[in-house]
Amino acid sequence: MGAPKHQEPVIVVENLTARFGDQVIFSEVSFEVYRGEIFVILGGSGCGKTTLLKHLVGLYQPAAGRILINGIDSTKATQKELTEIRKNIGMLFQAGALFGSMTLAENIALPLQKYTDLPPDFVELVVRLKLALVNLLGYENHLPEEISGGMKKRAGLARALALDPAILFFDEPSAGLDPITAVELDHLIKKLN
Repeated sequence: MGAPKHQEPVIVVENLTARFGDQVIFSEVSFEVYRGEIFVILGGSGCGKTTLLKHLVGLYQPAAGRILINGIDSTKATQKELTEIRKNIGMLFQAGALFGSMTLAENIALPLQKYTDLPPDFVELVVRLKLALVNLLGYENHLPEEISGGMKKRAGLARALALDPAILFFDEPSAGLDPITAVELDHLIKKLN
């Protein structure tokens, strides 16, 4: 699906090369992503999809090329600029990356407590809203070990949505899920978009 000609891309990747030592992971990757677009990167296990995501969020520096997020070159950004970029990005990791000793509500509240000055009652309201968005309302006090794999993914998604990011990254969102749960998660992602 093409973007309108007048619309600026939200993400621009130009000639990106990733390397660990002498090993080139990928070379001269270029693409653009527009607001409202669902952009998918497909490839076999070990081809560099997660490495690419880590470059996009500024965890890795490229060997060559540049990455523009909302017009800011994250490869040359200061730490302060990188923090601002990251506040506008939500990330759903492969395994959900929930803290096992914290309830779902506490996991989702964490970015709100760290990056905002919202009062506790408002944080609780936002947490409930995000859980409702992913069909987990009523599971606030459950620990990650007490819910299924698909529910963990949805809880991770709720946490990724906590700060209302403009950009949302998914690292193999359906990995480890049965086909029915994977399709349900795909539909949820489309609905949230």
